[in-house]
Amino acid sequence: MELERLLQSQGFGSRKMCRKLIQSGAFAIDGVVHDNPRESIDPTGLQFTLDGETWDYREHVYLLLNKPEGFECSTSPTHHEGVHSLLPLPLAVRGVQPAGRLDQDTTGMLLLSDDGPFLHAMMSPRRHVPKRYVATTKHPVTEEMLQALRNGVLLRDETEPLAATDVMSPSPHEIALTITQGKYHQVKRMVAAAGNRVEGLVRTAIGGLPMGNLELGEWRYLSPDELLSLPYEVPQTGK
Repeated sequence: MELERLLQSQGFGSRKMCRKLIQSGAFAIDGVVHDNPRESIDPTGLQFTLDGETWDYREHVYLLLNKPEGFECSTSPTHHEGVHSLLPLPLAVRGVQPAGRLDQDTTGMLLLSDDGPFLHAMMSPRRHVPKRYVATTKHPVTEEMLQALRNGVLLRDETEPLAATDVMSPSPHEIALTITQGKYHQVKRMVAAAGNRVEGLVRTAIGGLPMGNLELGEWRYLSPDELLSLPYEVPQTGK
């Protein structure tokens, strides 16, 4: 792949911008400057530096972000900052998108990628990807509420009851539950239908992948082993 195309694919700007970066001597591999934008390089497993910062070539990126409160999962946010502002600019420029959305007041696990089939697999209702949440409630949690969530509650504008799995109460004002349907404001509406109110909500796991110990606002790349815990077979090309 030509160097200018390689940099462009990684989110460092237009071909013209990438060409100028390379010609300026900003691009190096193993400490050796490469200043010919038309030089052809095998990108597989490539690690390079740009202005002294180290990057790995990735055909697609798969990210895990611990979303803070007050951020919108949108490329065109209207009332709050977008989650893309929490990422390095090249990742946003190359077009990473959230795999589903969290409300601005909901925190926790958010997956992002520039791999369209991956995003579709994570969001498709047909895949029934399990997502685990912990809801902080206004009123004390009762066994009757937990049982209602297990059995299924009927939400407004829905024709069939929606049930949660792995429903438990870690503390008197918390409900931990897993859903697979992905309806609009589903957890908040289900808890309300069971007779309580959600005061705070955090997503803690998607598929077989837990949130882990990322601090709010932090992000990282998913490892190959972590990707295996999700219902998607990542193409084995590039890095």
